[in-house]
Amino acid sequence: MKFEIVSTPISKLKTDLLVVLLDKELEFGSMEDAQLKALLDSLRQDFEAKTVKREYFTRWSQEGIKHLVVFHSLLDSTYNIWEKVKIFSARALGYGKDLNLTNVSFLLNGEAGSTYLGKVVEGVILGRYSFEKYRKEKNKYWDRVRLALVVDNSSREISERKLSRYSLVSEMVNECREIVNEPGSVVYPEVLAELAQQIAKKYHLKATILDDKDLQKQGYMGLVSVGKGSIHPPRLISLEYKATKKSKVKLALVGKGITFDTGGISIKPSEKMLEMKGDKAGGVAVLYTLKAIAQLRPNINVVGIIPSAENFPDANAQRPGDIFVAKNGKSVQVDNTDAEGWLVLIDAFALAGELAVTHAVDIATLTGSVVRALGQAYAGIMGNNQELIDAVIKSGKNHGENFWQLPLPEEYKDLLKTPYADINNIGGPNGGAITAGLFLQEFIPENTAWAHLDIAGPFMFDKSWKYYKEGATGFGVKTFVDLCERFTDYFST
Repeated sequence: MKFEIVSTPISKLKTDLLVVLLDKELEFGSMEDAQLKALLDSLRQDFEAKTVKREYFTRWSQEGIKHLVVFHSLLDSTYNIWEKVKIFSARALGYGKDLNLTNVSFLLNGEAGSTYLGKVVEGVILGRYSFEKYRKEKNKYWDRVRLALVVDNSSREISERKLSRYSLVSEMVNECREIVNEPGSVVYPEVLAELAQQIAKKYHLKATILDDKDLQKQGYMGLVSVGKGSIHPPRLISLEYKATKKSKVKLALVGKGITFDTGGISIKPSEKMLEMKGDKAGGVAVLYTLKAIAQLRPNINVVGIIPSAENFPDANAQRPGDIFVAKNGKSVQVDNTDAEGWLVLIDAFALAGELAVTHAVDIATLTGSVVRALGQAYAGIMGNNQELIDAVIKSGKNHGENFWQLPLPEEYKDLLKTPYADINNIGGPNGGAITAGLFLQEFIPENTAWAHLDIAGPFMFDKSWKYYKEGATGFGVKTFVDLCERFTDYFST
């Protein structure tokens, strides 16, 4: 797909499909053609009178425009205007794909056009993605599409900047989705480590990879314990980005990278176990966030840490009841080997402490409990620093990734008690998302602001959702990039 910013008058525009967005208050596009303007004015009245229940699509053989599709924000009351623009943009390209219309134009020359141009780009790029690598027949339509963004000449500069930024981040989300969708037989810890090294080399990041021998020697026993049952040994991956300007901030983005999770000895039910190829979603989100910010160059220092392992049962696997001592000296009883994400994340936090980070945000497909509490459209968030939690929520809301804060009540810590070790890795049948957060909090480096994101709900869908097709969503990449870009706005540091 090729994007182009143009300021062509409608009377001279040649396109297979013109996409027009309407709103009661916002002017996305301006129309000087009398016949088209009359039609749009009439449609606006019909939409606002609610006599039209869906988008308007028609053939239009005048003035070089072959087809016309018109959306109004009133068609969908579920989402805010940012999300509606993305949903409608993706839907418009669906018309183009169905009819093989390869020259598509969005009318964005109105007062609000340049403001929402990035959302159009995001909706189109995220909406076009599907996991087709293993299909014999692949859809070639997207390779032939020319997408023109028709803007006012006065807004060309800001439109070019938004096109550059939103296309980059959206492509990183799609690359993330591609890796998360890959089977566990294709992407395992060594593969994630190789990807990290490739990204580091190309984009001038510092990569450090600890293999299974390094982990054993240096006492990263969470990863060692989880990875013992697999033929693919664990890795602790870090990528460091250093800001051009001096910054007191060092933000750790920590992503759970379990490349396949059978549950280990505490094996999962077979139903939908195939989705556990997506248990690496948090780690892959961190990987592609670092790839994005290495190109966008925000003014804070960022380290991405990905503890990666395969959780398999075999004769060498950890057993329920096993105990190990974590890097911070606390002993951990492994009551349930399917709570393996808890164990690998504590090693990542230990590394974050060694790297003297000031802030840490972890992202993980951690508990089924959070899905039962919040459903699939929301991720849970909790932590020890309200300012950081608020910043993550704001960054997510900017890009359609929603979080709901859960508490971390002290009294629930009793659920993690065991007579045999300092802490248990499971908290019982109730409040699982919260007890997971309380467990992790015990391993956060001292004086580090921390937020925990449990994305077990929105990381993957088995049917289309908003502008995403079925499969992985790349959830977290957009939030993290925005957080890095706006960090100095959110904090006085």
